Amino acid sequence: MLEYEELRLKLGAYEKEIAELKQAQGIDALRNELAELEAATAVDGFWSDLEASQKNLKRTRAIKTKLEGYDSLNGFFQENAMMIDMADEEGDLSLLPEIQAGVEQVVARIEEQKLATLLTGEFDSQNAILSFHAGAGGTEAQDWAQMLFRMYTRWGERHGFKVRTLDYLDGEEAGLKSAVLLVEGLNAYGYLKSESGVHRLVRISPFDSSGRRHTSFASLEVMPEIDDDIKIDIRDEDLRVDTYRAGGAGGQHVNKTESAIRITHIPSGVVAACQNERSQHQNREVAMKMLRSKLIKIKEQEHLDRIEDIKGVKMEIAWGSQIRSYVFMPYTMAKDHRTNFEIGNINAVMDGDIDGFINAYLKAASLGTLEG
Repeated sequence: MLEYEELRLKLGAYEKEIAELKQAQGIDALRNELAELEAATAVDGFWSDLEASQKNLKRTRAIKTKLEGYDSLNGFFQENAMMIDMADEEGDLSLLPEIQAGVEQVVARIEEQKLATLLTGEFDSQNAILSFHAGAGGTEAQDWAQMLFRMYTRWGERHGFKVRTLDYLDGEEAGLKSAVLLVEGLNAYGYLKSESGVHRLVRISPFDSSGRRHTSFASLEVMPEIDDDIKIDIRDEDLRVDTYRAGGAGGQHVNKTESAIRITHIPSGVVAACQNERSQHQNREVAMKMLRSKLIKIKEQEHLDRIEDIKGVKMEIAWGSQIRSYVFMPYTMAKDHRTNFEIGNINAVMDGDIDGFINAYLKAASLGTLEG
């Protein structure tokens, strides 16, 4: 039947891309490495070396995730090819909508995996730590920061990532002053690193009784969660540790004791805080891990030899430094100023549909065509 022949040709055109994905991801080499890693676990004394065994298990999980992703895609491709042949033989057009949807899903999954091959940075495979800060403007900016907090939470949930609130400071009347999210999953940092910067909102303010249009700013800092096996020398005398009471909308274990921890790296002014773990000790561990991640990222970006050489640089959360604008009035649009990618459905964007922006950034970065 003509309808199925067209689908067969469309699907067949992507068979070569799946083969190229196999080569690009080094699937055969990964299968060999996985076999070696699993064989190593049976060697006497393997479990007595905790550090080595943990590295093995972490690498094993990462390889299995990649292999499962490719095998699932390849299996889904073959399944849809078989369904086309069967429905065509039986002349059953009732299956056409289902098969059309399946073919579109194959194409989408191929594009997703092609994009993942661009994530070749040292920390791209790591979890991501997202730090939100409201800009100047009081309630307006704080409400906007909370909207961004929700947007990235929804994005993470849509993609099957585990999203945890580590710290949350309420706004004075609405929204939030600052917050920290941990997005856990393979390539979380690789995808979200493009979102770091100032985000600008234009809308009719719900807090303005005169119904005037307002412009608000909020910043997002994205860092990889650095593994403990990456060594970094942070001197105790360079740290100031403050305790405070956990609280606010983000607090899962709000209590009356000073269990929340804020750690400041005095030479650079870099700060990390955590309030959502169950004890002060756990909060300190998480805050210290966040601080290490921040300092390692800054050190690498600035090509410094020592952590002590880091000097705090404050980016102004205001006009002229934004990476993206979100307009609710007089028209609706979200536009990235580095790639010029834009979406008119602002409600979908605020509900976490930001893949278009991420994809455009990663492709532009790989081609060296980013603006600004």
